[in-house]
Amino acid sequence: MKYQSQKVALAYFACALALFAIQVLGGLLAGWIYVSPNFLSELLPFNIVRMLHTNALIVWLLTGFFGAAYFLLPEESEREIFSVKLAYIQLAILMVGTLGAVVSYLMGIHEGREFLEQPLWVKFGILVAAVIFLVNVSLTVLQGRKTAITNVLLLGLWLLSLLWIFAFINPENLSLDKMYWWFVVHLWVEATWELVMAAILAFLMLKLTGVDREVVEKWLYVICGTALFSGILGTGHHFYWIGTPGYWQWIGSIFSTLEVIPFFLMMSFAFVMVWKGRKNHPNKAALLWSLGSSTVAFFGAGVWGFLHTLHGVNFYSHGTQITAAHGHLAFYGAYVALNLAMFSYAMPILRGRTPYNQVLNMASFWLMTGGMAFMTFVLTFAGTIQTHMQRVVGDYYMDVQDALDVFYMMRFGAGLAVVIGALLFIYSLAVVRREVIAPGPNAVPGE
Repeated sequence: MKYQSQKVALAYFACALALFAIQVLGGLLAGWIYVSPNFLSELLPFNIVRMLHTNALIVWLLTGFFGAAYFLLPEESEREIFSVKLAYIQLAILMVGTLGAVVSYLMGIHEGREFLEQPLWVKFGILVAAVIFLVNVSLTVLQGRKTAITNVLLLGLWLLSLLWIFAFINPENLSLDKMYWWFVVHLWVEATWELVMAAILAFLMLKLTGVDREVVEKWLYVICGTALFSGILGTGHHFYWIGTPGYWQWIGSIFSTLEVIPFFLMMSFAFVMVWKGRKNHPNKAALLWSLGSSTVAFFGAGVWGFLHTLHGVNFYSHGTQITAAHGHLAFYGAYVALNLAMFSYAMPILRGRTPYNQVLNMASFWLMTGGMAFMTFVLTFAGTIQTHMQRVVGDYYMDVQDALDVFYMMRFGAGLAVVIGALLFIYSLAVVRREVIAPGPNAVPGE
């Protein structure tokens, strides 16, 4: 570790991992409710469980992004973070807001808008934390060296923070409400978060492969351009059926099809960098997560997104388990696995315990990725059957759900594998491995 202020990232990573554990356990509970709908229905209704699952996902991913920024910016900018105290204040606000949101949900207090259910005071807290963060990282970069990685990372972080303002706009007109809602949800995960992902992935490739910075930066700018070009107007694939003009069906279909390109470029970028690299980095687990992230993101966000993005297909498939299949694999590949790659690289450095237990870490990768892939296939088949029975044949919704029981059982089994893998990952980073030192040739037995 070159800079002392990088230690603040460890607190962010620890909080993110705690929320990660809560998120996957909440997902497992939600999966079981699909199997047994009346489970905890009085004590903890499904809509509250789902809120906890999705909100914990968003908060821990953002916390991981913030921690990653505080770790990589000193190395890229070649200076300490502007204010470590501000970074800790920001983290405290985020955690208090998260706790407040959870308590509010359990008491039935929420705004009811999917992903944006947070009470108004929590939204303001998140905005304050975002402003503190932007001031801190911007002054760090402005006073230090500027690189393509810091430029793209700052662009992504500024845009995602500014787009949060739309979370406060909640018009009575449902079509307008959904338009502003998608300005946050879509333009986060399919535009600005992609910039953050590309910047962090570029930093990891730079450290893990030894490829020249010039090569990494050229790839990064191309990925950045294609992500914004396709992602902004790609928002149109959410405007198909919310009362907007019909031309959005064509704009959405065309540009959301192009959204496959940046994810394909990121996957190609990662593998080309490893192929060109001349550095045999000892942290194989971080490299595995980096390659896995870009690959699964391409299939989850790219291929599975394309499967139902054309308006002629989406007319029948929207809101079915096909959407759930795409959402789970896309989030896991693009953002979950990327954060875990950064944790795998940075935490051993921050904790001064390199090498760490990489075998368990890599085992957790295959367990989580295998579980998520199986879950995606199960939900895809379930969604295809649901689409035909419900949207084509016209069967009643609850009759269709009864017919999908076997798929929900398999989805729960896949979720169990993901949870075990997640807990294994946390254990591999949190628990210090005992180093076994082989005795020397002159050692006395028993000493």
